[in-house]
Amino acid sequence: MPLKAVVFDAYGTLYDIQSVADVTEDAFPGYGEIITQVWRIKQLEYTWLRSLMRRYQDFASVTRDSLAYTLRVLGLACDTETFARIIDKYLHLDLYPDAATALAALKPRKLAILSNGSPDMLDALVRNSGLDRLLDATISVDAKTIFKPSPEAYMLIGEVLGTAPDEVLFVSSNPWDVAGAKSFGLNVAWIERVTPEAMALACVANELVAPLTMFKAIRTQMDELGFAPDHRVRSLSELPGIA
Repeated sequence: MPLKAVVFDAYGTLYDIQSVADVTEDAFPGYGEIITQVWRIKQLEYTWLRSLMRRYQDFASVTRDSLAYTLRVLGLACDTETFARIIDKYLHLDLYPDAATALAALKPRKLAILSNGSPDMLDALVRNSGLDRLLDATISVDAKTIFKPSPEAYMLIGEVLGTAPDEVLFVSSNPWDVAGAKSFGLNVAWIERVTPEAMALACVANELVAPLTMFKAIRTQMDELGFAPDHRVRSLSELPGIA
């Protein structure tokens, strides 16, 4: 069936979550990378834990709580102003350089984001990056009060865009999101920005595994969950060739 829509994950797919390292390093010199990686790992963990416990709080709350955890376990004191400045970076994440061009090339299909982000966070991020001029919808899981990869979250695509699962290409760089979307029945493209070969080289080159390398090993490789993507690409710029 012809594709009617291309739907993107936001964090790590269209927007570079590693760009928060600029502000964490500025706030805590020498700790920027470890803060960035622990923060993201706990942020994801809290979405899954809250979904399983049926104790939903929106992604803005999760993001604050996971940063507070990170600073506490690293023994870093943080004043209110610095904490707010770090959090604010999530409203100004760097857009991947090929994102806007790739989205424009996918028109006239409907284009949307489906994200764990809260509506206020996503609206600000999309507006600040200029993607509001290209997207037909910005969809937050907040409407279902449960995070991806719950099936209820992916249901929002059809409810908002009026599409069937086989009419949608879902795009994510997050393997857990790829598995969730594929399990739901969507066509899925995985952006494999980090290869196992690159991971092996990074480990060999360093006597101690750096925080970013550890994060990549845990969060960037396809999970053993029994669901494989329909397409594997290395960048957003390859999407017009498969959609």
